[in-house]
Amino acid sequence: MSDTLTHFDPHGAARMVTISVKPETPRMAAARARVRMQPATLARIREGDVGKGDVLGVARLAAIAGSKQTPGIIPLCHPVRVTAVDVQFSLDEALPGVVVEARVEAVDRTGPDMEAMTAAATAALTIYDMCKAMDRGMTIEAVELTAKEGGKSGRWLRED
Repeated sequence: MSDTLTHFDPHGAARMVTISVKPETPRMAAARARVRMQPATLARIREGDVGKGDVLGVARLAAIAGSKQTPGIIPLCHPVRVTAVDVQFSLDEALPGVVVEARVEAVDRTGPDMEAMTAAATAALTIYDMCKAMDRGMTIEAVELTAKEGGKSGRWLRED
């Protein structure tokens, strides 16, 4: 792995790096986020008893939409041709809260790492938004890349 910061020109100005010489290949990235909340909030999500509606259903749609908007909100991020987005939720009593797992696939010259992390973060923010009236103390924690495949760097897995 290079220590060179390629998003800066020789004068220190930000730039979008070229990826035009890289081959298009299948790529995948997965990310996770956690939403910590009161046990009563988690119970209401589980029971479908949140006044704004289906929290996890809306969060899933928000994650998919968010992944496709990534280059519009991350300034130096290349548009990536997303071919699949999968979002799963685990209701975790020990947290207590919701664990979001997002997986994004693409065929392109660069990987969908930022798209996966944006998907996970967007889902977490949506859960917060839909439940904030009953639990303003929720926290969004550990938005992190968990896996990456494809391209020159090959496969990478987070070791927990």
